[in-house]
Amino acid sequence: MSPDSTSAKAERDVSARALTARSEPVDAAALEAALRRHLRGEVRFDAGTRALYATDGSNYRQVPIGVVVPRDTEDVLAAVALCREHRAPLLARGGGTSLAGQCCNVAIILDFSKYMARILEIDPERRIARVEPGAILDHLRAEAEKHHLTFAPDPATHDRCTLGGMIGNNSCGVHSIMAGKTDDNIESLEILTYGGQRMQVGSTSEEDFNRILREGGRRAEIYSGLKSIADRYGDHIRRQFPNIPRRVSGYNLNHLLPENGAGSGRHRRHLRHRS
Repeated sequence: MSPDSTSAKAERDVSARALTARSEPVDAAALEAALRRHLRGEVRFDAGTRALYATDGSNYRQVPIGVVVPRDTEDVLAAVALCREHRAPLLARGGGTSLAGQCCNVAIILDFSKYMARILEIDPERRIARVEPGAILDHLRAEAEKHHLTFAPDPATHDRCTLGGMIGNNSCGVHSIMAGKTDDNIESLEILTYGGQRMQVGSTSEEDFNRILREGGRRAEIYSGLKSIADRYGDHIRRQFPNIPRRVSGYNLNHLLPENGAGSGRHRRHLRHRS
């Protein structure tokens, strides 16, 4: 079978799955009760809160199942586990400044902006900052300014957008041409999958990749799955994937290819010295 026919079949399979996909009904009352039992943070399922979180900076409106405002990492772990147990979809939210409905869905909304918004560390020698996902961009830039540094991506919503939201959106701004988009300025991430896998991700050398595979488990499945996409569809991606500087929708499949830094990690700019 030729690569083109293989790709066409894959596209038909994806389209067929999308047409038949349906979210299962969620017992909102049972989920709310479970969240209240296990979380220290705020659990909001009232009509007023759901209305407030039904919109973002866009014209879209999707009323959520409920809202969770986690106080700490343990709250996030518990919330994800309970949503998985109740088969409820999840959506992380920062400042709610998205212009294309990215912060709206019929899901449990995790709002990190109230409690998980700390700047944990700034290392001026390495030009690296560690932050929680709800940290506001201008707060980071103000702290970095004390060391004559800045975080270069600067969208118009810089006084209220969060770093977690910027990562999800791959935010840019007027200085991104000079200093890169958000993904160009990320050293590593601590992530939690819906299945409960918690791991540190970032630049991965071939030695690191092989070690992850030897260790096995869900992390190895994820890494090998990404590599298999590049191996199977690499030529198709090279021929037809749009060469645009930034995309919000879809996936950055081109960055799975070895010539674009997969395995070794692309050049990272980190915090920059202010001119």
